[in-house]
Order: sequence, then structure tokens, then C-alpha cells
Amino acid sequence: MPTRHDIRNVAIVAHVDHGKTTLVDAMLKQAGAFAEHAAEKLDDRMMDSNDLEREKGITILAKNTAVKYHPKDGGEPITINIIDTPGHADFGGEVERGLSMVDAVVLLVDASEGPLPQTRFVLRKALAARMPVILCINKTDRPDSRIDEVVNETYDLFLDLDADEDQIEFPIVYACARDGVASLTKPEDGTVPADSTNLEPFFSTLLEHVPAPEYDDAAPLQAHVTNLDADNFLGRIALLRVEQGELRKGQNVAWIKRDGTISNVRITELMMTEALTRKPAEKAGPGDICAVAGIPDIMIGETLADPENPIALPLITVDEPAISMTIGTNTSPLVGRGGTGKGADAKAAVKDRKVTARQVKDRLDRELIGNVSLRVLDTERPDAWEVQGRGELALAILVEQMRREGFEMTIGKPQVVTKQVDGKTYEPVERMTIDVPEEHMGAVTQLMGVRKGRMDNMSNHGSGWVRMEFVVPSRGLIGFRTEFLTNTRGTGIAHSIHEGHEPWFGALQTRNNGSLVADRSGSVTAFAMTNLQERGVLFTDPGTEVYEGMIVGENSRADDMDVNITKEKKLTNMRSSSADSFEAIVPPRKLSLEQSLEFCRDDECVEVTPEAVRIRKVVLDQKERGRTASRAKR
Repeated sequence: MPTRHDIRNVAIVAHVDHGKTTLVDAMLKQAGAFAEHAAEKLDDRMMDSNDLEREKGITILAKNTAVKYHPKDGGEPITINIIDTPGHADFGGEVERGLSMVDAVVLLVDASEGPLPQTRFVLRKALAARMPVILCINKTDRPDSRIDEVVNETYDLFLDLDADEDQIEFPIVYACARDGVASLTKPEDGTVPADSTNLEPFFSTLLEHVPAPEYDDAAPLQAHVTNLDADNFLGRIALLRVEQGELRKGQNVAWIKRDGTISNVRITELMMTEALTRKPAEKAGPGDICAVAGIPDIMIGETLADPENPIALPLITVDEPAISMTIGTNTSPLVGRGGTGKGADAKAAVKDRKVTARQVKDRLDRELIGNVSLRVLDTERPDAWEVQGRGELALAILVEQMRREGFEMTIGKPQVVTKQVDGKTYEPVERMTIDVPEEHMGAVTQLMGVRKGRMDNMSNHGSGWVRMEFVVPSRGLIGFRTEFLTNTRGTGIAHSIHEGHEPWFGALQTRNNGSLVADRSGSVTAFAMTNLQERGVLFTDPGTEVYEGMIVGENSRADDMDVNITKEKKLTNMRSSSADSFEAIVPPRKLSLEQSLEFCRDDECVEVTPEAVRIRKVVLDQKERGRTASRAKR
């Protein structure tokens, strides 16, 4: 079959924080130098264009870029299309879409940490798609790097995932992406490769081992929609890979939808990626990754084909969701009232607030268009919906994005998505890899025992750190991270990955402490906080507005306690109300959105607004909660 030698399509896959985006930055900078023209001004982590990605330091959305590489022998320039994929298993839908666009993958592994759970996850996807793999050992300059051991661990991982002989014979590149240096010869542990000053060995390995796209001259047009974007002028933009035939600007094509129906549409705009910008193009051939505009309702997984002979490509399939939570409209007494609910500033701030059920539902429907791993189901209530996704982080990111857009919502406690097999209930389980200093080993084992975790493997590298692998039910990990970091004094590293479904593990008791619940509306006073400090850990500052049923702290005992946190010190004829208040207030514990979701119990939920995240009881009325509790006891 004929092949296109002027193009290569490759995805960079790795665990979180192993240096994918940094490597892509270095490739962009050096390809700009090779092409002898000034590239755009490059910041660090240029591919992480989303605010949340920059704040959290992780890649959330798969993105593509293209570099023009000029070979050293003076041949024709070659376009390398690079897909930067997320390393977190919660964004697995993005990884699966990214892999459908490419012909090979670069597996990036940290020279110290070695293969971790998400390395296993992304590699398993690549091997299942029968793709050749190039191994890149990154961060060779880390003082604790152990290159030989990491290479052996990677070979073990390939064998563990049943890779065939061709896939195990992978080339190895050693790199320090931060310095933009790569080499084919192994450097000493803890050093930057000395026999190279740039990424030239990495580029040449890509050209040699990434297959050039093959196509059939006689085949009709077939192009696969793998991602969606939006533009204020062009409307919805579909990112697609042309598998066969040619796509031209102004061409009429057959649009084969997910349900199998076919309609004829016209390509009004065709663009190709060059570095970090999309530039207008006249045509795209087999193997090209391009963007088209002019089809307003096109969806991921659909096909653009020849109107005379429309042949559909297979739909993109993703793994089943494992975690669900309810997202509904904000039903608290402070709905639509800004951060404090007072004054002209608050009124100005709430003008663009989105609080109605219709607005929330429209936003969730919009998210479904570009996020193939998400599901939205109706509930018994007209103002709440069940949202299912891969993991807690993916759902928390969605809520954080909506919050920044001005939405106010009530979020239910995350639950697991179970399924029935032969009349038995099966629940999702995770494989958890934990790295901790030896002195915290007992605390972690105890923590996992409570959560019904089963230890699978334990290894000690002799450096004072222990690596443990557990198989644990997904619901046992809801609320795990905060407790884990407390017990390991912030030194532990934990990563998990979906491992399938197993029979129901039984009841779990994960949070031992109850809540401190406000019993009336008002503003928090320093006097009341001083008296309540010994009862537990508080979450609110003095002056914060609270309402009946809002959770203001964590009780030191197992049951809930209703408290008056708005109590004021009374003025007497002996002294003023402000005198003698010298007792220091312990700074309150501020919970992030993820920590608030972890903290929730079954009868609690999280109120999310652009200014605040509050935890509250589902039933706000104190007497009604008491009646419900006594009925449950009887």
C-alpha cells in the first residue's frame, strides 16, 4: 500500500507529572529552531492552556500540536503531529480519543518513580490498539534516579500486560525534557545525557519507529471525528483524522451520525495545526489531523465520508463510569446572594449568576458533547441530575469549571456505580499504589484495612521508602486522600487506577467523626468560636454568614452536634462586650471543593457558588432531622 512519508502521528502517554507537557514544550522550541524561523513566544507548559490545568499542574484535555522537523541529511521537512494526553485515569476518555488519532505512542517514565498505576492504564490502552511503543526514560538528572531498575520494571510491565514480541522490542531514549536533551546511550544515574545537547536523537527515533500513515488510492473519503472545539466566529469545530481519501475546503461530504443516519453537508472552513495555532488550508490527505467548521451538531465518534459511497468508521468506545454524584440547583437560604449576601457589591456580583434548573441542565448537556466518558441521567426530582464519570477528580473538575462560569449548585455525596451479574451486586475496584517512608507503613496498612483494601504486593527499594499495592473498592477511596496525607505527615504519594468489578465488599465505615451543625441563621462571632473550639475543628471565619443546617466544623465525637456559632457576648454594667476577649482563635480549616466532597456523609451535600463552598445537611430543619433519626432507630 502507498504511504505518506512526510507525516508522523504520535501520542505521548505517561503517569501524572512525569514530564509529558515539558517534553512537548522542548520539541516545539527546538523544531522552531530547526525550521530557522522565530516560533511564537513559548511559556512553560504551553500545551496546558486551561486555567485549571495550570493551577493543578495536570493535563485534563488531550490536545494536538504539530512540529515541522527538518532532517539533518537535508531531506524534505516532516510534519510530526503530537497528541499530549492526560496522565490521570479519571480522564481516560481523553486518552482513548487521543490514541484513535495516532500510529504509535511514546511512553514516558520517570527515572526515579518508575512505572506507576496510570503508566499501566495508558500503556494497556496502547497495547490493546496494537501500536508500537517508544520508551523514553525522563528526568535522568534526578538525584534519586535508578535508570536500570526502571527499565527492568517497564519490561516486567509489558510482560504483565501480555505484550507480543514485536511490542516488547521497543527502542529506549534517555532524556532530560526540562533541559531539552535526549540520548540513545544510558547516562549515569542522576546526570543529564552528556553525548547530546538537544532532542535530535529523540526526533530521529520517532522518524525511524513511528509508522508513516498507509492508505489506499482507490478508497473513498473516510475521516473520523475525535474531538470538538468551539470558536466565536466559526461555531463548532470538529477535529478529525483523515483515514482515506482527501478532504477539501468547500467540498460536499456525507456526515454519518452515531445513530447511522446520513446527511450531506459542506465543509465551509478547513484548518491544519502548525505549532500552537490553526492555519487555513485547502486540503487534507490520508493521515492528516485537521479541523473543519460548518457542521453545527457534529459529535465525537462520527464519520465524514464520500457522498457516493459512505462507509462509517467504528464509534469510539470508552470504559464504563465508576463514580456518580447528583448535581442540582442551589436550594440553600443563601441562593443568589453572593459571597456575603449583603451590600451593593454583592448585587453587582450576582447579576450574571446562573441558578435555574434549565441553565444547569443546558450546561450539563453541553459538557456531554465534548466529554465521551460522562453520562447524565434524570432523577426523581426535576431540578437534580445524576452525573456519572470515571472518578472523583473528573467530576470535581466539571463542578469547578461550572462554578467559575457563575453557576450555583448543590452536589450530593459521590457514590459508586454498581452493576448486577448473575443476580449479585458487583462494585468497581481500584488498584492503589502507595509510596511512603517506612515509619508510616503501619498507619497506611491500618487505613487500608478499614477500607477493605487487600494488599497485593510490597517492595522496598532500600532507600527508606516502601511501595505497596492494594486492591480496594472505589467507595473506600472516597475521602481517603485527606486522611492519608494527615497520617503520613504529607509525605505519602498515592495513585489509583480502575481494575474492574468485584462482588460487593460489604458495609464500610470510613469517617469516624460527626459534624458540628449550625442551629440558626446569622453571622459567626469570635466569642462563639472560642467556646466551640474544644468541641472539634471549625471550618468558618468570624463574620461568615451561616444558616440552620449548615456544617460549620467537624465534631471530635462520632455523632452530630447542633451548635450556636452566632452567639454574642452580652454587655453588662460591669464591663464592655469586647473586654477580656484575649483567648486566641485557632485558625479554621479551609476545605477545597474536593475535600468537601470527601468529607460528606450520606445525609450531607455540598453547596457550590462562585465565591464559596459550603457543606450542609440535606434536611436543614433541626427538628425534622431529629424525627427522621428517631424513626430510623425504631
